[in-house]
Amino acid sequence: MPLSGERLLEGAYLAWADADGAWAPIGTQRANPGPWYLVWKSQTDLTTHPRPWALARISRERFETVFPLLVPPGDDAQVARGFGLFRDFCVRCHALNQQGGRVGPELNVPQNVTEYRDEAFLRAWIADPSVYRISVMPPSPQLSDADLTALLAYLKAMKATKVPVEPGH
Repeated sequence: MPLSGERLLEGAYLAWADADGAWAPIGTQRANPGPWYLVWKSQTDLTTHPRPWALARISRERFETVFPLLVPPGDDAQVARGFGLFRDFCVRCHALNQQGGRVGPELNVPQNVTEYRDEAFLRAWIADPSVYRISVMPPSPQLSDADLTALLAYLKAMKATKVPVEPGH
């Protein structure tokens, strides 16, 4: 899961043991959160400050190096801004070109989400999916209309970058 280095400076701590000894199981699967678990000093918003657990490896790499298929074509400022928003808020759950998260749907292949959903629906869905159905996708009140415009410009631009679908997907 990609997480910005700047975000880590907001009070992130890496736990490697429970203060009382063995890790207590967490989540619906009652999983062991070790060997490492990221916790925050005072942040409670899981959409901006996730608490990943069962971390086996931590590396410092440029986002564009790890996820080259998410980099938009060209040099359009609006698209670049949307790319930054996708990187900061969406990639933990969503993939594009089969790179990124696996919680939410792939948004570019075989069809880009803007090819089968209109802009008005996508804006409303991103802003608050619970208006339409129960969803694991959180609402995005932090995104302004201008942010949504930029995010949709990025998604539309990515139509030109589709990769072949891997067998079995």
